[in-house]
Amino acid sequence: MTPFFHDRSEAGRQLAAKLESFVERDDVIVLALPRGGVPVAYEIAEFLHAPLDLMLVRKLGVPGHEELALGAVALPDIAVFNHDVIRSAGVAEEDIDRVVAKESVELMRRNRLYRGGEPPPRLKDRIVILVDDGVATGATMHAAVIAVQQQQPLRIVVAAPVASQEAYEALGRQADEVICLHAPAFFLGVGRFYEDFGQTSDEEVLALLEKARHWGKGHVKFAEEHKHARSGL
Repeated sequence: MTPFFHDRSEAGRQLAAKLESFVERDDVIVLALPRGGVPVAYEIAEFLHAPLDLMLVRKLGVPGHEELALGAVALPDIAVFNHDVIRSAGVAEEDIDRVVAKESVELMRRNRLYRGGEPPPRLKDRIVILVDDGVATGATMHAAVIAVQQQQPLRIVVAAPVASQEAYEALGRQADEVICLHAPAFFLGVGRFYEDFGQTSDEEVLALLEKARHWGKGHVKFAEEHKHARSGL
């Protein structure tokens, strides 16, 4: 298969063009699923002049077959499970508990590293654009949507360059809107759509977040609200 994108940044620029209706809106925030979703989301946030932050979520892989998702966990205290996968793979409850514990530790590590332990952004009455570099089973994005829904956002938009048709349809029933450039019926994995699908490093995530930190008047408003919330004013 011929790749559709050179790298995640190119995919983000192509995807951003489909989100033009959200340009320069004060109530929009772009949340990336790290780490691979961050370079994609960076391009979208830059195009929209919107703040960029993270939705910390981790796939729960079947032990020994980690590419197969049995569910996902997200902050704060969100866990969703694919019971069909759990049954078909014969995953024991104690194995699920171990995977959840391991990935929860990694979530907290990333929260300390990327946010310095600060709480996630406030999402109430905001248009939240959730971004990843691709959606295969949809487990991680499903958990991300559930986590956002708990904060009563104005609207949830899922945006990804590629997705399996099954995940695309399932997310369409869950989110308010799904923006996807390619959702083929025959899906062999996200990486096949990219020429360069190397792992995104923590250092790259931090650098992109720092570059995006002061974008747009929407960011200024968000930063002030977040500051007041923390101070209790």
